[in-house]
Amino acid sequence: MDLNGISAVVSGGASGLGEATVRQLADAGATVVVADLNAERGEAVAKEVGGVFVATDVSDEEQVQAAVQAAVDTGRPLRAAVACAGIGWATRTVNRDGQPHDLASYKKVIDVNLIGTFNLLRLSAAAMGETEPVNEDGERGAIVNTASLAGIEGQIGQIAYSSSKGGVIGMTLPAARDLAAIGVTVNTVAPGILDTPIYGQGPESEQFKERLAAPVPFPKRLGTAEEFGRLVRSLLEISYINAEVVRIDGGL
Repeated sequence: MDLNGISAVVSGGASGLGEATVRQLADAGATVVVADLNAERGEAVAKEVGGVFVATDVSDEEQVQAAVQAAVDTGRPLRAAVACAGIGWATRTVNRDGQPHDLASYKKVIDVNLIGTFNLLRLSAAAMGETEPVNEDGERGAIVNTASLAGIEGQIGQIAYSSSKGGVIGMTLPAARDLAAIGVTVNTVAPGILDTPIYGQGPESEQFKERLAAPVPFPKRLGTAEEFGRLVRSLLEISYINAEVVRIDGGL
């Protein structure tokens, strides 16, 4: 699918993987709605790429609908949606003091990572379904969700995060089959350890990232947000890739 002249929505688009994706889509000629809670950074990114910022809590249906509507209101057909908004949480199911995992924090991770992804998926797909097909295949749009290697191989302390990302992986195939009827593809990216602002800056941060990169087979480094964005762009552009979960992890 040609991204030039379309509109797109990227949740979590104000920083990290989302920002890199926003820039890739804008470079391809799309008008991008940056849907994020960080208004200061979101507005700055949107201004830099000629897009639109919409303050968005992805777990809130009305706010996600507003972001989708903003893409429709650009006057360009909404044909791409990328779910990058997410949060992490590190707690064992039962900790060393014998205390069970806090339920409220578990629900919060599910609300943002899983429900938030589903909100953007369903609401953007409905809007795409209202557009005219772009080719003889009947293609109307493409959706890319963000899971994690943790959704496949969760580690100690990742019960909430792995549950949420495993859910995103699990929705990929049925969503793709559901949306085939309206010509919308659905794929999911499962990143390993990518270098984002979450790791901070400075010597201690760099040393920590070196330890994280040590078990990666090749290349022996953290992945970059740009590499993630380029992969997402490819999944949006290559229509015959559908219903796939694609790992980007250096073989980890």
